[in-house]
Formats: sequence, C-alpha cells, structure tokens
Amino acid sequence: MPALVAFETLTELYENLTKKYENSSKTAFAYKPTPRDGYKSITWDTTREDVTAVASYLLKQGVEKGDRIAILSENRYEWAVVDLAIQIAGAINVSLYTTLPANQCEYILQDSEAKIFFVSTGIQLKKAVEVFDNCPDLKSVIAFDEPKVKEQMNRDYVKLFDTICAEGLKAETKFAGELKKRVKSAKPEDVATLIYTSGTTGKPKGAMLTHRNIVSNVKAAHDALSINEQDRCLSFLPLCHSFERTGGYYAMMSGGAEIYYAESVDTVAKNMTEAHPTVVVSVPRLFEKIYNLVTKSVQEGSAIQQNIFSWALSVGEKYWKGKRGIVSLQKGIADYLVFKKLKERTGGRIRFFVSGGAALPSEIGAFFMSAGLNIIEGYGLTETSPVMTCNRLGDETMGTVGKVVNGVTVGILDLESNKIIARVSGEDYPTNISTKAGEILNRGPNTMKGYWKNEEATKEMIDEDGWLHTGDVGQFVDGRLKITDRIKHMIVNAGGKNIYPGPIEDLFKTSQWIDQIVVVGERRSFMAALIVPDFESLQKHARQNDISFSNTEELIANESIKNIYSKEIRTFSKELASHEKVRDFRLIPTEFTVESGELTPTLKVKRRVIEEKYADLIEDIFSGDSA
Repeated sequence: MPALVAFETLTELYENLTKKYENSSKTAFAYKPTPRDGYKSITWDTTREDVTAVASYLLKQGVEKGDRIAILSENRYEWAVVDLAIQIAGAINVSLYTTLPANQCEYILQDSEAKIFFVSTGIQLKKAVEVFDNCPDLKSVIAFDEPKVKEQMNRDYVKLFDTICAEGLKAETKFAGELKKRVKSAKPEDVATLIYTSGTTGKPKGAMLTHRNIVSNVKAAHDALSINEQDRCLSFLPLCHSFERTGGYYAMMSGGAEIYYAESVDTVAKNMTEAHPTVVVSVPRLFEKIYNLVTKSVQEGSAIQQNIFSWALSVGEKYWKGKRGIVSLQKGIADYLVFKKLKERTGGRIRFFVSGGAALPSEIGAFFMSAGLNIIEGYGLTETSPVMTCNRLGDETMGTVGKVVNGVTVGILDLESNKIIARVSGEDYPTNISTKAGEILNRGPNTMKGYWKNEEATKEMIDEDGWLHTGDVGQFVDGRLKITDRIKHMIVNAGGKNIYPGPIEDLFKTSQWIDQIVVVGERRSFMAALIVPDFESLQKHARQNDISFSNTEELIANESIKNIYSKEIRTFSKELASHEKVRDFRLIPTEFTVESGELTPTLKVKRRVIEEKYADLIEDIFSGDSA
C-alpha cells in the first residue's frame, strides 16, 4: 500500500500532509499533559502553526541550510515540532539520547558543531548548562519545560520553548519568503539527520542519513506494513534512534496514522490501555516481559487452567499457520477463554506489533502470533536508515527477519573466503534461496552517506563496491534472512569451536526465572552464564517457601534458590549442542540498565562492559578450568 501523499524528501512529506489535512480535525499527535489527564490530541493545522513558528525563529537566529540543531529530549510533541521545523529550515537534526551523561553530550555537540540545543526537562537542561562553555559553536539552549531549579534560567543563552515560539510567530511574515525558498530547495541528497551510534567502544560516530536514505526506507515500510489513516501508533522507543524515527514516526505520518506519545518507557503497559493503539513499535524486551508475565500466571494456575492454555496456544498456532474450518470455531473459543484479557491489556485494537533492534526469541514470537497479536520482525542498522529486511503482515515466519525490502540488496559474505556467496534484492521475490552463514552486507538507497567528519570509519564500513558491512552474521533460509549474531560477539572456546551466544541467550529468556542473561566462555573449555533473576518470581517463591532474606544479595545466595537455576540450566541446555551447553552460572543481584552503562539506549547488552564489571565472578566460575 503506497504512502498517503507523494514525496521525495521529508520536507515534501510534511508540506503535502499539512496541505491534505488543512482545515480538518485530523489528529496528528496526542500526549498526556499530566499522568492524571487523558490524551490530548493535536490537529495538523495546530502542528503547522507551531512548526512554522519554530522554523521562523531558527531563521531569525541566523540558522543557514546545513547547520546542525541538536535535540536532547524524550519522545513528545515538541520533539516532532522541532524536527519538522529543522527540516523545512534546511538544517540537520542532531538527536541525543536522554540517558547520555553530560560529557558525552558535550562530545556530540562539539563534533557536530551544533548551533542551537533544544532540551526537555530540568535534568537535561542541567547537562546543557554544564557543557555550554565548552561548546564554542553553541549559541543558545531552549528548554521545553520550565525547570524547578530557577537558577538554570539565569543565563542569557537559555530560553523557554514557549518564549521562542512567540518570537517566531512575530517573525513569520518577515521570514515567510525565505522559508518557502528553503522548502523548495530541499534535495533528496541533502543530509536530514546525524544519528550518533551508541557503540560500546570508542567515540560515537555520527551517521549521516539523507532525505533519500530515510524516504526510500519509509516507502519500503509501506510496502510491508500497509499503514493507513485508521492506524494509531504508541510511540515510546527513543526518537533519536533510526528504528523509531523511520518506523514509528515518518512511516506513521506518511500513512496518515495518529502518533500517541507514551509518558515513559515504564508506563507503556498503562498507556496501551489508554491510547488503544493499532500499531506498537518495540524492541524484544517488551515482548519478553509480557510473555514471562503471562506464562508465570499460567504456571501458578490449576492443572485445568494450564491445559486450557496449552490447548488455546495449539489452536492459535494452527490458525495463524493457515488452518481454518473447525479451527476457526476453536479459535473463537480460545480467544474468549484465554487471549481476550491479553488483548485488552494491549488496548484491544492492536493490528500488529513491530519488533526490531535485536533478535526476537522465536518461541516468544510464536506465542504472540498464536494469541492473535501479530509481530512483524525486521532487521537493519542505524547506517541503513534502518530497515534492510522485514516480514510482511500476513506472511510472517518466526525465527527470521523476513524478506529484503524493495530497493535494497542484501549479500552474504563468506567469512573464510571473503567472497560474496549470495545476493538477494527486494525485487527478486519469489525466491527460495538458502545459504550457509556469513557476514550480512547491504547495498541500496538506504545506505548512509557516511560518518560525519570521519572518512576512515566510513571506508571501514562501506567498501569500494558500495557494500555496507554490518558486522552481523546471518544466512538466507528459503529467501528469508535469519540472524545468527554479531561477528564480534562470537565466542571461540578452548577447543577452537565458534559459538554465537545470542541464540543461546534467547533460549534461556523464555524461563520464568530469568530476566536477563549473558553467556561467557571465550578461550574456555565450557560455556557459563551471568544471570539476572526475575526477582518478582523469585521473591514470591521465597515468601511461599519461608525463605528469609533482607535484600537481593541474600536471596540469590540461598542454596535452594541456586538449585532452581541449576535445574533450569540443565533443562534448557538439553536443547543445545555439546559445546554450546551452559555448564555453570552466577546470579547477579541487580538488573542490567542503561543508566548503569550495561545496556545501550535501545536495550542491547554491552558485553564488554558487563564482562569487565563482573570479571571477578567470571574468573571464579572458571577458576578450576585448566584451559
């Protein structure tokens, strides 16, 4: 299904949408003013007024085409307004994760030479004030919210968002002509945004994504997902990441969908029941948590309830795999008895979820599909704008990340011969090509222009033939791409066996007792794991079995608790090859988080950080290993 309007740049997308919905009551965005309030909708006419005011202000401040404007904010309406204003002013959006400490914000502001810095809350304003004097190109800081610490406003370079909107409104007439010129002069090859990688090593690199990069990907998303004017998306993944930017923002806008902002990542479950979305873009962590919550509830139920649940899952699986007839009748009964409550918890209107950013365990994906909550899994990188492959709605295959999207070619590079053994383009389907595993390559209009002011890193990523090297290992299975793991995550054991920890970890994540897990064993004679327990399940078990504890450290030190995990390790390891089996483990008393530096802002595990932080525990595991 094509996009709602024609466009070749993000600027043209915005202009054509506002013309289409002029003088209508069509909702563009919605947010909750306070936790106690309901959702407040904002029309496209109001959006255009606000965007024009901010864009006029930017021109008044001397912002030229190609200048960088930075945003440090959670997902919210103001973020969209500033982004759209940046686009029509011909500038470049530099987005920062709100979890970044001040020194990393300083580096990105310096590297991008940003002129104006938009921030959200007092917490983010504090970072801006702290680094301002060390950023010579920065002229002003604009805060969305009035800070509780009034002293933060006692600086000439700090202004409130409402204030600059009022200034821009007064300047609209003066800059109307110049703004029209900027809009008309936007070219597909212009850089629209710098998205800085959240890599685990080295300095962040700014991926230059052009209008063509993002627009080509947005159009490919429409071919796969058929987003329409009746859709409503709940937005909560960081908009500074390319996955949410393309999939949960521009793609939704271009289909005429409404974008509702979650209050925070922690309130997504509650906000789904309030916003009643039809589409939710997420990372696997959300689905893992819902899956574990449901399976725990079932395991605590009676034998009859467990049998009904198993029957419902079986019926659901048959139904989504295409069986009908009496199965359709059974599916209606299964929905009423089992899946109705789950659907209500997601707002009751879900057409599909989109999962990306990391591999979704196939068992968890199958569970949601059986429940009638379709998950569309895709794959890509920031540097590919981001989607390279995607399952299609109604044509999902769990365990794969789908078919190559239109316009893109994906290659598989043999890791031994360094030769491309297969290449598949979005236009090659139907194809049932299957290959062995190798490095995944990308070539197409979604490939970034390069890294900002870093030609060396660009050449390392994109070869002379235009192939972008992802660093991920995968293979084609009947024409669909299956991800194995990251090349740099590969563990080589003492016997020289290559082991990818990702699939092993995905297997263990389906345990009700395990929240997070990292498999280790480089140059060792066996595999082991660092495990963050599901403390809610564990504490409930402890109370029911009179196990006393005053904190999580005491809880995980209890021998009967350790025995639970020993049993889980043995049970799940039966499904693994001999060299992949997890032989030992240690329990971790605290969750891996973004704030503690163990997860990236998109919730990917930083293995090197964790291995360094828990080096003593790892050495203790392998203390008797003579390898």
